[in-house]
Parts: sequence; structure tokens; C-alpha cells
Amino acid sequence: MNFPTDVKYTQEHEWIRQEGDVAYVGITDYAQEQLGDIVFVDIPTEGETLAAGETFGTIEVVKTISDLFLPISGEVLEQNEALADQPELVNQDPYGEGWIIKIKPAADADFDCLLDAEGYKALINA
Repeated sequence: MNFPTDVKYTQEHEWIRQEGDVAYVGITDYAQEQLGDIVFVDIPTEGETLAAGETFGTIEVVKTISDLFLPISGEVLEQNEALADQPELVNQDPYGEGWIIKIKPAADADFDCLLDAEGYKALINA
């Protein structure tokens, strides 16, 4: 299982990586493994400003649909258009080509409340 150290993690199994004034958000390697084959990603919140913990979309696997939660407050700038035709990218490369949304973090976004790689490992191994 992959635990990159350049991202922060949530207890709901999302990750966030800041790059300049934007941040990429996706689900963790652990989450995609637990979910199974992803068949559809739905992001109806593009252009909206949401609070940390709010649902920004859903991810559909063969037998269920799961909510996706925003790790920090911010504006949903765009969704990964490649997932429309290739939702399996989330399974194949969850921290790279399988990113789900790009956001502009709010000025008061609290990255410190998120887990680092070691904290996330401890969470899923508990």
C-alpha cells in the first residue's frame, strides 16, 4: 500500500496535496482498494465554495455509492475530466492521474488538522 509523504490525509480516506495556490484532492490507495473497481465519479459541486467536511461528490463502485468529503474549506475549481472516460484511473494511480478535484483553499484552511503519512498509517492499522 502506498503512503506518499507529500500529501495530507483525512480520517475519511481522502488526501490533499497543495501546489502553489491550488490543491489536488483524491481518495487514498487504501480507500480505492477497499472500494474495489470504480465505475463512475460524480462531482456536481464544481464552482462552489464548501466547508471542510462537506460532501463534494460521489464515487460509484459496482455495488455501492460513497460520498466524497472535502478535506479543507475552499472553492472547487475543476474536476479531473479524464475520470469521465477512465474512472479506473482512481484505482490505478490514486495519488497521480487519479486525482478527483482541484480546489482553491480558503484563506483560513486548516491543513494542520489533517494527518501526515504516519498518522494515516496508524489510523488504518488500528
